[in-house]
Amino acid sequence: MSVQELRFRYEGGDGAGLAGFRWSAGAKPKAVLQLAHGAGEHSGRYREPLAPLVRAGYLIYAADHRGHGLTSGMASLGDFGPGGAPAAIDDMAALSRRARAENPGLPLILMGHSMGAMFSQAYILDHSDLIDALVLSGTAGPGPRGPGGPNSGYANPRTDYDWLSRDEAEVDKYIADPFCGIRFTPDSAASFAALRERDAGPGALAKVKKGLPVYVFVGDEDPINQKLARLTPLIDAYRAAGLDVTLKVYPGGRHEMLNETNRAEVVADLLAWLDAAVARLARAPAAVAGR
Repeated sequence: MSVQELRFRYEGGDGAGLAGFRWSAGAKPKAVLQLAHGAGEHSGRYREPLAPLVRAGYLIYAADHRGHGLTSGMASLGDFGPGGAPAAIDDMAALSRRARAENPGLPLILMGHSMGAMFSQAYILDHSDLIDALVLSGTAGPGPRGPGGPNSGYANPRTDYDWLSRDEAEVDKYIADPFCGIRFTPDSAASFAALRERDAGPGALAKVKKGLPVYVFVGDEDPINQKLARLTPLIDAYRAAGLDVTLKVYPGGRHEMLNETNRAEVVADLLAWLDAAVARLARAPAAVAGR
């Protein structure tokens, strides 16, 4: 069963044009999965890794964030524009509303990777009513980054992006992609840094709807979570706030678990969690937003 792509344009709250994508396999979908990609990349990198989910009945909506991919064009890579990172989060909410309107009654799961996971952490503080479940990958809790670059923990790195995956072919594909490579403008870097250091204490999390299913999957050699030291506080805070958190840690895994050497296992685990979450939502239809 082949994956079909529909490209569309949609607008953020300030009227900015954004490149959107919808991936489907023709069968009646069981749920919608909305993707928020990471920094220095674009949604197209996920079409192949997530194809098993599409073939299993998940309708995927994705968009290239401001300053990324087809939304930016080559001239504006790394520039969120005057609205900064908060505008990109508002864009995600606009895409959620579009997916809801086009697929009434279907559960909507938000999935964010890396920067997209940080955006998703901020998203649920104001928009948890728009989604039914949350998936985070390559993520950590709020706070400043540690000293040293992401490659600093690896002996004799082959490239500047060895931290992404143990699979050298995947690293080389990233480097060869003209839309890849982390390059923020100074204002955009400052905006993203401010977002990473926002308040995510009990008061802020009290606005998130209770019982929200959350799946977090990471590698324990991902420098972003610093051997889980920057992730554990987030998991503890979510559980204390009444969210239903499942944590999956892959030994030896680096930042992009969907592009890691054990990616088939990772995708199978993700699909199993999604299917279980959707089944629970079907047994409690009142919990599905928009119904």
